Amino acid sequence: MADTGKGTKRFGEKRQAIVHAASVLVNEVGMQATTLSEVARAIGLNATSITYYFSRKEQLVVAVYEETLDRMDRMASEALAEPDPQARLQKYVAQHVALRTRIRNGERGLVTALSEIRSLDAETQKPLLDRYRQVVEKVRGFFGEPTSAEQRAVFSARAHVLLEAMMWWPVWSLRYSTLDFPRVQERMVDILAHGLPAQRATWQPFPLKVRHWRSTSKGEPTQNDEFLRAATIMINRLGYRGASVNRIAESINVTKGSFYHHHEAKDELVLACFNKSHDRLSATQMAGQNADGDYWGRLSSVLYELLRVQFFDSMPLLRTTALQALNTEHKTDVVTRSNRLARRFAGFLIDGIADGSVRPVDPLVASQIIMSTLNAAYEARRWAERFADGDAAISAYASTLFSGLIDTQ
Repeated sequence: MADTGKGTKRFGEKRQAIVHAASVLVNEVGMQATTLSEVARAIGLNATSITYYFSRKEQLVVAVYEETLDRMDRMASEALAEPDPQARLQKYVAQHVALRTRIRNGERGLVTALSEIRSLDAETQKPLLDRYRQVVEKVRGFFGEPTSAEQRAVFSARAHVLLEAMMWWPVWSLRYSTLDFPRVQERMVDILAHGLPAQRATWQPFPLKVRHWRSTSKGEPTQNDEFLRAATIMINRLGYRGASVNRIAESINVTKGSFYHHHEAKDELVLACFNKSHDRLSATQMAGQNADGDYWGRLSSVLYELLRVQFFDSMPLLRTTALQALNTEHKTDVVTRSNRLARRFAGFLIDGIADGSVRPVDPLVASQIIMSTLNAAYEARRWAERFADGDAAISAYASTLFSGLIDTQ
């Protein structure tokens, strides 16, 4: 039976339970597949009872995202209250590790992936995106008050990379026991704070051979290539739900029927986009692996090429936010391949530690930070446009890895 007073403690508790149950479902199956009936079933109510708290699914979805944004804002505010950038970074990472520990210990619905906010209608998504920008502003404040436009741009990149690293952490933290979390936390802070090369601020990428991962290095694209390009860009911008088959087909002036000639379903197209992105990332890594020079130089060159793709190429790499919409089997396959690519980055770091070009860091942790930094770069395209020179934009963004997030005096 529904509560009779919307201001009562019981009403608030039941509403919170509904929001948490919906959060779990959105994380597991995506926003589109989350229904009021499924949420009701998860907490032992009927669908009619749910409508007493949320008359429409969209209202519940907004409440789910608002709860996560509230939590993100509180965490950023608490970290910002620390006395200096190093302490703020330590506090912020510790909060995220503690949150993941609570979730691993059985608390559910505490945080929701924000990847599908952009698939909401413009009026609904605007206040949510505004809230997220407020969080970004607070995280940028971790690094102090910028004294120039150039420094502001670097601080923005630092905030972007740090937020993305914490959003990717739930995915790769599954590989660790909570007993190992304190050590992993320490390693994350060290890598984020101080960067990777043995000589801080070393950044001298060199041209890699072939470079067929760049779209401009190929001949005429096939229609299927055009589908992959259009779908990748649209999913990156609008999320899985927002990137409808009609929109993808219309963006390259073909019919919906032409789409289904190449792909049986949209999920198959998303998987093909992931495979294409992973193939390009892998090809870039192997070109670096087969190059000459020390391993930080090789890794720098790989990072340079991949950041150029993310910032300026007509076909960027697909963001991992699309993972949320895939079924469990496909999601597992994509994460498995992503982890293999991360391990190859770990190999660069291990060899770099051996030849003295990389400082002693945990290569497995560092490789995941590299992956999240590359993944986040697509969202920084507009940021990169502010630079008169593309190489300057790449260097400023990559400084989060070659200098770290914390300035040393």
